[in-house]
Amino acid sequence: MKIALIGTGLMGLPMAERLLETHHELIVFNRTREKALPLIQEGAEVADSPHQAILEADLALLMLTDASAIRETLEPHGRFTDLTGCTLCQMGTIAPRESIALLEDIRRAGGEYLEAPVLGSRPQAREGKLIVMVGAEEPQFQRWREVFAHLGRDPRLVGRVGQAAALKLAFNQLIAAELTGFATALGLVRHHQVEVESFMTLLRQSALYAPSFDAKLPRFESGDFDEPNFPARLLLKDLELARDVAAEVGLHTGSLTGLCGLVRDAVDQGRGDDDYSVIAAVVDPHRP
Repeated sequence: MKIALIGTGLMGLPMAERLLETHHELIVFNRTREKALPLIQEGAEVADSPHQAILEADLALLMLTDASAIRETLEPHGRFTDLTGCTLCQMGTIAPRESIALLEDIRRAGGEYLEAPVLGSRPQAREGKLIVMVGAEEPQFQRWREVFAHLGRDPRLVGRVGQAAALKLAFNQLIAAELTGFATALGLVRHHQVEVESFMTLLRQSALYAPSFDAKLPRFESGDFDEPNFPARLLLKDLELARDVAAEVGLHTGSLTGLCGLVRDAVDQGRGDDDYSVIAAVVDPHRP
């Protein structure tokens, strides 16, 4: 099977490496070509255009920043070219309505479309341990399940196109909510001279505990937010998208607005490329 991967950035690169390790033939395209070139040594072909990659592949995976980037990359002249016989799978974080619009436009161009956003970051992508949430028709899911299984051990068909996109937004806003609550708790503990390990010991015994707390604690303790698994600027993009989608369906968006403001502060401080756990430095700027 020949797979195209469009977008070899923070997540696309380790996903490409994983697919090569599982012996798939891979053709890649990235708008900044230099970012894709290291994959040549690992056996990938680098396409000169996204359409070359799509047309040569059995399945094209899209791992781009947002819906605007997808359209700018795939339809630079304002419409999709002929995609007859092509299958495209969107794997980034976009709004449900944006995914449905892509489905309609790609079908009009003669192609097939499904979505499979992933939960996890670079380490999980390298190890094939992403959580893969698929929005598709059952036959599409079964046809491409083996590919998804190389990226995540138990890919799940969650429903039709748009529903997996909604699920991904639900998870991503929870990332920010959990880490903000944890950073606030640590701030209260520290400023009252309570031992952090005492707090953590009790927290681990409670129903409040999440494994991400221990995963991020070293960054919170050291203040080192370099080499991000997920940069703050992308979390901000996802939070703003989640806030807008929540407003569309009539949810109260106060908490999401607050989270957006918090991460926006980090970005405005020039920390947009830091790991998203930099939230802790905004929550507690006067850490003792």
